[in-house]
Amino acid sequence: MKVPGVFPALRAMLAAVSLLAASVANAADGQPARHATYVGEQVCVSCHQVEESHFGHTLHAKIFRQNPRNDVERQVCEACHGPGSLHAENMAVESTDPVAQGEEAWDKIVDKSLIVGFTKSWGTPIDKMNGQCLSCHEGGQRMHWPGSTHDLNKLACSDCHNPMARFSGTSLLKKQSITQVCESCHSQQRAEFRKRSHMPVPEGKMSCADCHNPHGTVTAPLLKADSVNDLCYSCHAEKRGPFIWEHAPVREACTNCHTPHGSNHDKLLQVARPALCQQCHANTNHPSAFYNAGQLAGNETGLNSRVMGRSCQNCHTQIHGSNHPAGARFQR
Repeated sequence: MKVPGVFPALRAMLAAVSLLAASVANAADGQPARHATYVGEQVCVSCHQVEESHFGHTLHAKIFRQNPRNDVERQVCEACHGPGSLHAENMAVESTDPVAQGEEAWDKIVDKSLIVGFTKSWGTPIDKMNGQCLSCHEGGQRMHWPGSTHDLNKLACSDCHNPMARFSGTSLLKKQSITQVCESCHSQQRAEFRKRSHMPVPEGKMSCADCHNPHGTVTAPLLKADSVNDLCYSCHAEKRGPFIWEHAPVREACTNCHTPHGSNHDKLLQVARPALCQQCHANTNHPSAFYNAGQLAGNETGLNSRVMGRSCQNCHTQIHGSNHPAGARFQR
C-alpha cells in the first residue's frame, strides 16, 4: 500500500543530511573550503630551478611563454600542474629542510593532493593526469585513446613522454627514439627484432609508429590500418592484387605465413620452406610430397633438389598470386 507523501519527505530528509555533512566538513578546521589559484611561473621556479633549466628547452615552454593560445597556457607550469597557491602555502609551512630529514619526513610535509603530479610516486590518479594532457592533445591521433589497449592497462601519458625535458628529437619522449620507448615494455618484440630476418627497426629505417598508433586505433593491435593486409600493402603494393589466381592464405592474412616483427627463417617466414607449404599441402604425391631426412641435399641415397634454395618456390614463383592465364599453380 502506498503512503502519500512518504517519498517526498524521505528525499527532503536526505537532502538535509547531505547539507549538514557538507557544513561539518567545511567547518572542521574553522574555515570554509578554499580553492587554489594561479601564482605564476616565477613562484614555481623559486623552488624548482633544476626542472626549469630542463623545461626551457622543450616545445611546451616555447609555446606557453612566447605564443600561448589562451589564459591557461599563459600560466606555463600551472597549465599542466594546475593552480599552485595551496601547494606553495603547504611547502612554506615548514621552515626546516625536509630533504635532510629523509623521504618519510618529506611525505609527511607535502600534501600531494594540492597539485597534479606526473609520476607514479606522486599519486595523482592516472585519469586526471591523462586528462590534463588530453585537454590540449585530444582528437587527431588520440581520437581512439579511450578504450584502447594502453588506456585499459592504465598507461599514463608520462609513462612514454617527458614534457619537462628534451630527450628525443620529436614528441618529447622519455627516451631517444619511439622504438626504445616501446621496447621498454614490449620485450618479446624487442627480441624478435634481433632475429636473423627482421623488419629494419633496429637499423633505424622504421619505427614501431610506422605500423602502430600507440594512442589507439579501431584494431586490437593498434594497427594504423583496418587490417594486417592493408597495413602490409601500404609498403608491399605488388602483393595487393587483384589477381586472376589468388592464393587463399595470402588473401586471408599475411601473418598466415609471415611473422610481422622478426624470424630466424628467410623472408620473416613462420616456418622454413617446404614445411611451411606442407602445413596445408599434405597430399601423398607431388607437388605435395613430404620431404624427409632421406631427401636432403648431400644425401647420395635420396638427393632431392626441390629442398634447396627456395624449395617449393623454385617452381611456384608467384606464390602471392598470379595474373597469367596459365598461372593457376602460381608458376608464372
